[in-house]
Amino acid sequence: MDRRTTDVEDLLRRHAPQVLGALVRRYGHFDAAEDAVQEALLAAAQQWPERGLPDNPRGWLIRIASRRLTDQLRSDSARHRRERTAAALTPRDAFTAPPPGESRAPSEDDTLTLLFLCCHPELTPAAQVALTLRAVGGLTTAEIARAHLVTEATMAQRISRAKQKVRGEPFRRPGPADRDLRLAAVLQVLYLIFNEGYTATSGSDLHRADLAREAIRLTRSVRVLLPKEGRVAGLLALMLLTEARSAARSGPDGELIPLDEQERTRWDRAAIAEGAALVEEALSEGPAGSYQLQAAIAALHCEAERAEDTDWPQILALYDILVARAPDPMAALGRAVAVAMVHGPRAGLAEVDALSDRLAGNHRLDAVRAHLLEKAGDREGARAAYRLAADRTLSAPEIRYLQMRAARLRP
Repeated sequence: MDRRTTDVEDLLRRHAPQVLGALVRRYGHFDAAEDAVQEALLAAAQQWPERGLPDNPRGWLIRIASRRLTDQLRSDSARHRRERTAAALTPRDAFTAPPPGESRAPSEDDTLTLLFLCCHPELTPAAQVALTLRAVGGLTTAEIARAHLVTEATMAQRISRAKQKVRGEPFRRPGPADRDLRLAAVLQVLYLIFNEGYTATSGSDLHRADLAREAIRLTRSVRVLLPKEGRVAGLLALMLLTEARSAARSGPDGELIPLDEQERTRWDRAAIAEGAALVEEALSEGPAGSYQLQAAIAALHCEAERAEDTDWPQILALYDILVARAPDPMAALGRAVAVAMVHGPRAGLAEVDALSDRLAGNHRLDAVRAHLLEKAGDREGARAAYRLAADRTLSAPEIRYLQMRAARLRP
């Protein structure tokens, strides 16, 4: 894939939620609008690399998607009547694209409104997350399915049902009471979008910077709405402290570099300072929740000038609180690593074995087991676990890294 194609894909991902917001604002019909936007994105991906970018990419996408949507709506007379009614009730300037080169603040407002719409309280938490990852995060159905450990067909049905449920909902920012009901789902969605950006579940790239940046931008927007909400500050801190290490996670050939081997002078100190300040603020806003505790753990990693300076006892203490308050299997896996660093690899392996049922088939469980077996001196067991982990991930950089670790342990 050449650089021009990659730039176009980044641009399309950035504009997609704004275009969808514009269509839903005018026409409603969330499900049909989302399909029309996908067709417009496909047309752009085919035309722009060869013909060059239009003067106003977002306006171009809105125009093409609008044509596709109106064609679709006119194919059914009942829908056609609803379209005319919606058009009559909507101010014309709400849909007008800005002139070339002119930015318009409501586009970002549309993205945030779309985020809260996707987290409608009538949807199940799983449906809220899936719909937002699709409509706002721009992830494919296959990527979302892998993140949730379900089949692509199952996820496609979940997203389709969710789009049907929000169809006809007014496109406006929820009031304070409704907003609070949706906040937990909104934050979970942003967390998952960031995680997919920081460590892509598939493909040739370890890091999808566009997704990570978008998650941080949206979280900042939510923080403007809720400046005293500790969960929002904690999530933003976690993102900043994690993303601060991204430049050191890959070598010159794209190879994965684990945390304890990274060149820490390459970490983004400004992001670390902002994140650390947010951690202090978030912890002062009330009882520490999952995001605040994870951010505090990330801050301890970032404060260590060398890997051997890491305060593992304090990290373990934070993991103990985190797992007690939010019994998430991935948090428990992180705790297993901390147990190993404090009490030895065999103690950590016992914790990993206890998670075998909850994380069956997850390559991260196998990767941690391999790492701890290697530290315990079981070279053959570690080699087998590294190879199993490599077979279970779809990320090319992770596959190469895990295969390299296994090859180093060859008899």
